[in-house]
Amino acid sequence: MSSMIFVKRLMSILILMLPLAHADDKQDVMDYLDQRSEGFSELAMSIWDYAELGYLEVQSSALLQKTLTEAGFAIESNIAGIPTAFIASYGQGKPVVGILAEFDALPGISQSALPTRSILEDKQSGHACGHHLFGVGSTAAAIAVKQWLEQSARSGTIKLYGTPAEEGGSGKVYMVREGAFTDVDTVLHWHPGDRNVANPETSLANKSARVRFYGQSSHAAAAPERGRSALDGVEAMNYMVNMLREHVPSSSRIHYVITNGGAAPNVVPDFAEVYYYVRHPNADTLKGIWDRVMQTANAAALGTGTQVSIETMHGNHSLLPNETLAKVMHANLSRVGGYAMNQSEIQFAETIQSSFSGRESLLGLERQVLPLQLEHGNGSTDVGDVSWTVPTAGMSSATWVPGTSAHSWQAIAAGGTSIGAKGMLVAAKTLALTAMDVINRPQLSATALDEFNDRRGKDFQYEALLGDRAPPLGYRLTGKP
Repeated sequence: MSSMIFVKRLMSILILMLPLAHADDKQDVMDYLDQRSEGFSELAMSIWDYAELGYLEVQSSALLQKTLTEAGFAIESNIAGIPTAFIASYGQGKPVVGILAEFDALPGISQSALPTRSILEDKQSGHACGHHLFGVGSTAAAIAVKQWLEQSARSGTIKLYGTPAEEGGSGKVYMVREGAFTDVDTVLHWHPGDRNVANPETSLANKSARVRFYGQSSHAAAAPERGRSALDGVEAMNYMVNMLREHVPSSSRIHYVITNGGAAPNVVPDFAEVYYYVRHPNADTLKGIWDRVMQTANAAALGTGTQVSIETMHGNHSLLPNETLAKVMHANLSRVGGYAMNQSEIQFAETIQSSFSGRESLLGLERQVLPLQLEHGNGSTDVGDVSWTVPTAGMSSATWVPGTSAHSWQAIAAGGTSIGAKGMLVAAKTLALTAMDVINRPQLSATALDEFNDRRGKDFQYEALLGDRAPPLGYRLTGKP
C-alpha cells in the first residue's frame, strides 16, 4: 500500500471518529418528523392519487413546491427547461447539502390500495416504484433540517431538488448538464423498497431510444406488392437484436416493447415504432453495444424498403458509490431503526405475500436494518449522473411488504397505505440526520470528495449519454411523432 493511500485511509477513519451532530439535536429532529408524520402521509397519498407520468407531474410538483414555500424555502422553478423541475433552498454558506426528490408514476399499471389485484379503471398509471413517497419523504427531511438550521443558527445550506421523469426520462441528467449541482458538496437520496438498507451501491448505465419505421400503406390482400411494411422493419430489427444477445457481455441487458405496430391486419402499416433499452455496468462498453443495436435498425430499414429514424430518449450513468458517506448514512439508519406493523397491517402484508407464488415469507425485514456492504444493482437510475458529479449516498426503506418487487401492483398497493407511510418516515429521519452530520462536520465532505475523486479517476470528464438533446417533455405521449 502506498503511503498516500495509507494516509487517506487513516484520515477517513479519524474523520468518522469525530463527534456527529449532537444527540439531543437529532432526537429533536426525529420528534419533529414524528409529530408531523400524519400531514406528510396525507401529502404522499395525494401524489399517489395523482399518479402523474414523467414530465407531466404538474400537480405533484406544484404541491411539493407549495409545501416547501410555506415552510420558508426559496423556490427556483423550470430548471433546465423542465416545467416540473425545481430547486428549493434554505440557509447560507457551506456546506451545501442536496436532497433528491422524485414524483413520477409508471404507465400501464394501475392498482387500488387493496392487498388483492384491483385495477382502478379510471387510471392508466400508478406509483409502482413509490416515487410519491420518495418526493414527500425527501421534502419532509429537508424541512426538518431547515428547522434545525434555523433554531441552531448554524451556517449551511439545504437544497431540495425536485427531479421529474426518473422512469425513462432522465430528468436529473438535464439538470446535471445544466449545472444545477455545481455548488453542492454532498447529495443524499433514497428509494422505496422492501427492506431497510444504506449500502454503497452500483447500478447499470442505461440508454434508450424510440426507433420509428416509415413505409407505404396498401391493401394487404388486393395490392400487397405496393406496400412497404413499417412493422416488417420493427420485426426485422428485433430479430437481429435477439441474435445479437449471444454476442454481448453477459452483464448486458437489452429489452424492448413495440409501441405501435399498425391498426388493422388488412392494411400494410406505414408507421411502426419500437422502444429500446440497453444497459451495462460500464458506460463506455454500453456505448459500443448501443451502436451495434442501432446499426440493426438501419439494416432492417434497408432490407424492408422502409425509412427509419432514431430518437434517443434517455441515458444514465451507473451509480458511483461513496463509502465515506454510506457509513454515516448507515449509522443514522441504524439509529432510526425499522418499524413495527400493527395487526391490520400484518393482515394486509400476509394477503399481499400470498400473491408471491413459491416465495418464502420475508415479513420482519421491516423491523431490521441490514448490515453495510457494497451492493451491485441491476437497475438503472438518473441518480447515477448526479453521483459522477458530486459525492452522493443513498438508502432504501421498507415502504412495501417485504418480498415485493418494484414496478408491481403489490408495490402500488402497499405504497398507498400506512405501511408505505411508515417506511417513508424511516427514510425522512435518516436523510435528515445524515444531512445534519454533513453540515456539522465540514471535514466529512472533504473526505467524501477525496474518495469521489479517487473513484472517478483524474482523467474523468463527464459526458451526458443522451447527448445534447432537449428534454423529451412528451415522451410519455403515444402515437406518431
